[in-house]
Amino acid sequence: MLLQGVYNGLSAACVYVLVALGLALVFSIMRILQFAHGEIYMLGAYIVYYLYSEYRLNYFVALIGAGLALGVLGILLERYMFRRLRGNMEPALLAAIGLSLIFQNAAVILFSSYNKWIEIPSMLSGVVMLVGASISWLRLSIGIIGLILVIALVLVIRLTKVGHAMVAISQDAESAALQGINVNRISAISMAIGCALAAIAGGLMGTLLGLSPYMGTFALTKAIAVIILGGIGSIPGAILGGFIIGLLDGLVPLYANSTIAAIVGFSFIILILLLRPKGLFGHD
Repeated sequence: MLLQGVYNGLSAACVYVLVALGLALVFSIMRILQFAHGEIYMLGAYIVYYLYSEYRLNYFVALIGAGLALGVLGILLERYMFRRLRGNMEPALLAAIGLSLIFQNAAVILFSSYNKWIEIPSMLSGVVMLVGASISWLRLSIGIIGLILVIALVLVIRLTKVGHAMVAISQDAESAALQGINVNRISAISMAIGCALAAIAGGLMGTLLGLSPYMGTFALTKAIAVIILGGIGSIPGAILGGFIIGLLDGLVPLYANSTIAAIVGFSFIILILLLRPKGLFGHD
């Protein structure tokens, strides 16, 4: 049973990390908290639902389509909305909250407020035994896809010029600009990557939790908890924080319920912040 909880926690953790990484990436580059990030997650889930369940595209093609569509939306949001607010925390926060409400209400009008479910692909049905415990092929696939995307993002940041530019801007945007780095271009790329990751995460979790116009609130809450625990703006912190929260969500319900799991998770975050106010990997 304990191993079963670990498997469930790890699969959820990979999705939490995807959403949190996008939020942390945008904050580290643009110095704004993108509170509409949860609605990007929600829109990604609905795009996957319609491409896969209604138009019968391959599930993985639908995931890629959602990532590309919301990546383009991220570029548009950065160019025509958040670029002018970059570094201005309060106006950007208000704009993001307003955008979140617009997306939520638009989703109610377009998709209705009734819950929808992404059908489990036949190739992902059934269970597999791992080290004496069972895990569904669906949860295993969600964990693998999430882990691959997390590793890919880390490699992009560590090994590419774009990634090095992101690190430079996150440390000192003005100095990076003086070195010839196009801050606007890197900001657009970071927003596109963040939105694409959130959209794919929504498409993955839609097979487990179902879809509603308000599902982004849950994702945003988890993402904020993860990046606060790991340290706001820290990519390694977001990864570690996501796995800690995911494991707590997988293990605590074995002995209590999901409500107690949430209480334990946030109590753990408070304890860490009392010891390390900037989070596990936080920095000035």
